[in-house]
Amino acid sequence: MRYRNQNEVISIAKHYHDLHIPLSVIIIDYFHWPKQGDFKFDKRYFPNPEKMVKDLKKLNVELMVSVWPNIDCTSENYNEMNKKGYLVRADKGKSITMTFHGNTTFFDTTNPEARLFVWNRIKRNYYQKGVKHFWLDEAEPEYSTYDFDNYRLHLGRNSQVGNIYPALYARGFYEGEKREGENNPISLIRSAWAGSQKYGALVWSGDIDSSFRSFKYQYQAGLNIGLAVIPWWTSDIGGFHGGSSTDSEFKELLIRWFEFAVYCPVLRMHGDREPHEFPIDNQVEGTGAPNEIWSFGKETFDILRKQVNIRESLKSYINSCMNEAYEKGYPVMRTLFFEFPEDKASWNIEDEYMFGRKYLVAPIFEFGKRRRQVYLPLGSRWKDINKGSIRSGGIWINCEAPLDRIPIFERVDY
Repeated sequence: MRYRNQNEVISIAKHYHDLHIPLSVIIIDYFHWPKQGDFKFDKRYFPNPEKMVKDLKKLNVELMVSVWPNIDCTSENYNEMNKKGYLVRADKGKSITMTFHGNTTFFDTTNPEARLFVWNRIKRNYYQKGVKHFWLDEAEPEYSTYDFDNYRLHLGRNSQVGNIYPALYARGFYEGEKREGENNPISLIRSAWAGSQKYGALVWSGDIDSSFRSFKYQYQAGLNIGLAVIPWWTSDIGGFHGGSSTDSEFKELLIRWFEFAVYCPVLRMHGDREPHEFPIDNQVEGTGAPNEIWSFGKETFDILRKQVNIRESLKSYINSCMNEAYEKGYPVMRTLFFEFPEDKASWNIEDEYMFGRKYLVAPIFEFGKRRRQVYLPLGSRWKDINKGSIRSGGIWINCEAPLDRIPIFERVDY
């Protein structure tokens, strides 16, 4: 779930490198800081961030760090932010908006001065140490009590303006990095609103359940957010809550989810695996069991490694899809009717999709399933990637789906 110290981060990245498994980004998750709202590394566990960034770059790995908008009342920044009106207020009661490992209040992203204040702390404690990528968690924000009418932001009551919180959260980081000369800032963020894509928001679907039912929901979420003109989307492969390396059903879920994620805008693993480990060395938060691609046995590792290599082979194609999203607003994950609006059958398909214009993807959403029906849209010819055969569209076919692959078809007239 979270890497607990600097040595752990480097050792994991190095192991990927030694196994010749491509790794683009490694993330340091929450509670790597002394207090929520300090916006800096805890020197006890991350004593030399500059060296850590340099060591990762030698392995061709970029570092991303988690940021929370929570400001603990004992944080070094709380008094100044509270005095200047940079925090979410409550009309009644104490202005404590979340109680989790402390009493915290969210900073007010609708206040441009508050956004600048937070970015300046981020710049000093992360950016100037070489960290250029940020994971903006708790972006809803996740109030402990969802009393929206009681909370007041710079732009108005939360019940009136609260939905724009995550978009402005991303905006603060986007504008901060642009001022520093970054051309393409990107932030991994848990929530979004209309316009979030303008601020480099890579949205993930949150702390979801590790189940086949939840897996299918993510497929639906990815298609819907694409139709909302937010093309950068990802999910926690295998789900976040639960899942054990000794559970055969979970390992199958992980494999099927990974096979799906190969054909998503971003492929990313994260999860709080069982058994959960309690905090050690005076750290506030513990972690989950190991969750790397080698953590679930040889059979799973061999399949996931194969899938990583498929993903790597798609990089140039994915870049072209991202450019199309930038230039035309097209989603990267597409419903069949987006590509084939004249094909009436494509409007009723709820378990397959297009990855850009070229690939038709048919995930497996059920435990133990090894075959499925796939519809090939009318108006194109389709090559079965797994078998090499080519068929004309407008037909249903019965496809094999052994554990190590899902049905994928390439559009021949692409």
